[in-house]
Amino acid sequence: MAAADNNPAAVLAAEAEAAGPGGPAAPAGPRGRGPRGRDTTAYLRYAGGKLGGALVSMFAVLVTSFFLFRLIPGDPVKQMTGGRRVSAEQLAAMRQEFGLDDPVWKQFTDYVGNVLTGDFGTSYQFHAPVMDKITEALGPTLWLTGTAYVLYTVIGIWLGTRTAWRNGRLGDRFHTGLALTLYSVPSFWLGLLLIITFSVGAGPLPGLFPTGGMESGDETGFAYVLDVAHHMILPVLTLVAVGYAQTLLVMRSSLLDEMGGDYLTTARAKGLRDDLVRRRHAVPNALLPTVTLMFVNLGTVVAGAILVETVFSWPGLGGLFYQALSVPDLPLVQGLFFVFAAAVILMNTVADVIYPLFDPRVGR
Repeated sequence: MAAADNNPAAVLAAEAEAAGPGGPAAPAGPRGRGPRGRDTTAYLRYAGGKLGGALVSMFAVLVTSFFLFRLIPGDPVKQMTGGRRVSAEQLAAMRQEFGLDDPVWKQFTDYVGNVLTGDFGTSYQFHAPVMDKITEALGPTLWLTGTAYVLYTVIGIWLGTRTAWRNGRLGDRFHTGLALTLYSVPSFWLGLLLIITFSVGAGPLPGLFPTGGMESGDETGFAYVLDVAHHMILPVLTLVAVGYAQTLLVMRSSLLDEMGGDYLTTARAKGLRDDLVRRRHAVPNALLPTVTLMFVNLGTVVAGAILVETVFSWPGLGGLFYQALSVPDLPLVQGLFFVFAAAVILMNTVADVIYPLFDPRVGR
């Protein structure tokens, strides 16, 4: 026994046998103290900061939406009368009904309190709850801008990848030049140009598409779906032309930055085909800025396209916002502005929170 105690090998063997087949158990340390625990804590702190910043931004939007639109010239009460002769007593009664005779500070506190409960007030011109009007116009906007978003995102990423990988060739120069041109063109001007060319007709080319609206009003069933699709072609084409250009330029620039990386040279040296190097290594890393852009654009899907919807008389949130500004319909303008800004802030926050999943360096 004494010999075994003096033999280190025998001591280690005895300890291993006593510990069982799993080997000696590691001493239990405090949880969350290793690298994984530190990463989780840092990420939670990072995500909490982003969420806190989003709440501050939302409150700033509340303040801005209340005071900004009160600078619009014009008396909303007189606008609601439609130019008819109304006595001063009637105007005073209308101002009292809508709370416009209250002090500004009371109007603001009432507005903030109502918004926190989901009540944006009653529209001056439609005499209906603002949320009802927003919900009614949300569907057409999502159909229009959602379809355009999917198309220009797919086309922009695909063409941006192809042009960057063939940098300097004829196709790259053509697509880059076209994207720069379309990105600099105002969307409403492009929409008007498409209406003149393909709706009204230019020269021997007859009008092929409706000049505006969402439907003809006399179709049902599958014919109604085709009619709506027919009305969507030109506004969707306008949104896609501008949106794909932005996505293409961002994707192309990001991929060009990745193409000089040593890891791509190593992948080629291992014998990987060029398309595999692009698809498996270069594109995933180059997608990070494009993913951020995708979430930013996703927020504008709810906001709609005010100018495009107005040009094409599309019955969505953008057209509703234009109608509200013309009065001005303060509750409706404030409600729409808050919804637009909240959608963008929400999508930006989601992008910030999930970005560390694509790039672990962020949030540490």
